[in-house]
Amino acid sequence: MPKNGSLFFTIFQTFMSGAGDTPYFGEYTPDFFDCIIIDECHRGGANDESNWRSIMDYFAPAVQLGLTATPKRKDNVDTYAYFGEPVYIYSLKDGINDGYLTPFRVKQISTTLDEYVYTPDDKIVEGEIETGKRYEEPDFNKIIEIKEREKKRVEIFMSMIEQREKTLVFCATQDHALAVRDLINQIKTSTEPNYCQRVTANDGVLGEQHLRDFQDNEKSIPTILTTSQKLSTGVDARNIRNIVLMRPVNSMIEFKQIIGRGTRLYDGKDYFTIYDFVKAHHHFSDPEWDGEPIEPEPCPKCNYHPCVCVKEPPLPCPGCGERPCVCIKDPPPPCFKCGQTPCICKKKAKVKLADGKERNIQHMTVTSFWHPDGTPMSAQQFMEMLFGKLPEFFKNEEELRALWSRPDTRKKLLEGLSEKGFGQDQLAEMQKIIDAEKSDLFDVLAHVAYAMPPLTREERAGKARTLITQHFNNKLQLFLDFVLAHYVTIGVEELDQAKLTPLLKLKYHNSIADAVADLGRPEEIGQVFAGFQQYLYQGKTGE
Repeated sequence: MPKNGSLFFTIFQTFMSGAGDTPYFGEYTPDFFDCIIIDECHRGGANDESNWRSIMDYFAPAVQLGLTATPKRKDNVDTYAYFGEPVYIYSLKDGINDGYLTPFRVKQISTTLDEYVYTPDDKIVEGEIETGKRYEEPDFNKIIEIKEREKKRVEIFMSMIEQREKTLVFCATQDHALAVRDLINQIKTSTEPNYCQRVTANDGVLGEQHLRDFQDNEKSIPTILTTSQKLSTGVDARNIRNIVLMRPVNSMIEFKQIIGRGTRLYDGKDYFTIYDFVKAHHHFSDPEWDGEPIEPEPCPKCNYHPCVCVKEPPLPCPGCGERPCVCIKDPPPPCFKCGQTPCICKKKAKVKLADGKERNIQHMTVTSFWHPDGTPMSAQQFMEMLFGKLPEFFKNEEELRALWSRPDTRKKLLEGLSEKGFGQDQLAEMQKIIDAEKSDLFDVLAHVAYAMPPLTREERAGKARTLITQHFNNKLQLFLDFVLAHYVTIGVEELDQAKLTPLLKLKYHNSIADAVADLGRPEEIGQVFAGFQQYLYQGKTGE
């Protein structure tokens, strides 16, 4: 073993191994090291029954420093019981606020098939169904499987994500991860055959290669990985933009570890998104989310934690006289139905929904934003965290509406926002964050500043068309309807005054003379083009 360095790196498994019964760590004297740093110290170094503990006891003269993001306070796995109270705490909230970690938003997704009760019109493909039982989230893909349900969930999140962004999908089992991988590859827009891959314990060397390629920021394939348990820790893929939860997360430690997959910093990555099908976001309300684990109750007898009661050893086996018992026990008899031990009669129930039911699966999505400490925040607060505060170019909603209703004042407002750091790219990103890609930039600003619910451009155009029929002749109506169609498809930039001539040429096949003959003098057309826009942005009162 090397002894001529100042810094030594090892893993417990290597240190515990060695020739014969002599572990490698025994080749060092107990006082050889001055300081020992144990990374991920919650994993077993503090477990009284762990073999790792023998290493720590052997090197007792050294200062031992434990590092962990997820300390435990459970019986016999109490990080605090061995290492004592933390000498330094740096919370997730501090990491995000100090700019070392990225904030996140949560999309809470519910469907009409989150729970299931069997009805006779559905077909049992395999296994046995329990009539009258309400199958809930923990049951799916373990004791019951409905492929149409999983397909619908995959369709939902694939329609929401930017499909070129790296994404982790957490599934209930390895088989579930395989099924989800296949569904993603069927739905994807990419032509890459390796677009989505499964990485689980069963995938061996090939899975490890897929993981290395996924972690390589220079590579874009695979773009999505499905997994069950394997990737909740130890994955340093900095460009993960989406985490999809398709299985329950029952442990706060695991929840923190999964969220940690998305918090790594990367150029151009301002935040990441959690797509939550399983109500895991409820963990944010737990006091442990951004704090230390709650100290467990002391033993009711000795009033200590961990318990220090003297436990009587179990009595020897009356048959062999040994403790623990070493009697040779007869194996259990085989199942009388299948003849196997253990019984393999009961298979996972596989159900195919009746015709029409798959088409009727509905879903609802709620987007929420969260402070690092687990408390919800408004869209305005989230935007300010990412981009800073909107400059005060307008005092209230009415003034914003007035400025936006005319091309000249709207252009000046956009130029002012750009000079203050809110250019086209930033506004487009804000649009994406609040799921308003089909809305006007007016709706983005009004939502962030005044919490107004966004309207789509299609909705605004529909309301404007009603008013246009009351104020303009038929020929102007036809032209303005043409303009609105471009506005709906492309965006508010089609309403810029500089766009008027190109739109006239497009409508009248490059003949401005025909446009003038139909619509009036150029200055009159310009006034109509600028004036009709007020109808797109009128408030509820129509003022």
